Amino acid sequence: MEIKDRILLAARELFTLRGIKSVSMDDIATHLSMSKKTLYKWFENKDQIVEGVMRHHLGQTQSECQTILCGAESAIAELFGMMDWMKSQFTDMHPSIFHDLQKYYPASYKLWLEHKNDYILEQITDNLRRGVQEGLYRADLDIDVLARLRLGQIEMAFNPVVFPPRIFDLQRVSLITLEHFMLGVATLKGHKLINQYRHVTEEE
Repeated sequence: MEIKDRILLAARELFTLRGIKSVSMDDIATHLSMSKKTLYKWFENKDQIVEGVMRHHLGQTQSECQTILCGAESAIAELFGMMDWMKSQFTDMHPSIFHDLQKYYPASYKLWLEHKNDYILEQITDNLRRGVQEGLYRADLDIDVLARLRLGQIEMAFNPVVFPPRIFDLQRVSLITLEHFMLGVATLKGHKLINQYRHVTEEE
């Protein structure tokens, strides 16, 4: 692995565990058993590292999500695949990451916004359309409104005012909001399939 990639990987690990603002260039160098001189040879400042981590993370995220979507046999299977992916992503993720990005690293936060408003919105919209075609989601859905509602739910999970991290675990909030959304758009046929995935039996 090239030195630059090692630096980005180490920085991502530290950001995930401790948040972005609390991690210094010294911390990254120490974590790698590397001199600060070597670190600054590859990155002029922490902003460049944060942006590099964000670009790599978003690229990896899109690749992993495409794999899930391509292998899913239905729109609901897509969402359960995403739930499993979210469990792995949000385990031990520091809740301040998005707040730190928004407040201190505007260039990197802009990358996240572009990813959210373009890629994620498109995937949500495609999933809703697929679910309607498969008869798993209601035919009367206003897809444009609901896609943006779901987008807002994703971001809200990271809002420390709405969900204080000392009370609400990020993974818990993310999974519950997705499940709630899925149940809200599903037809009876869709509900039955959802319950199969959830291993739940409901009385009709």
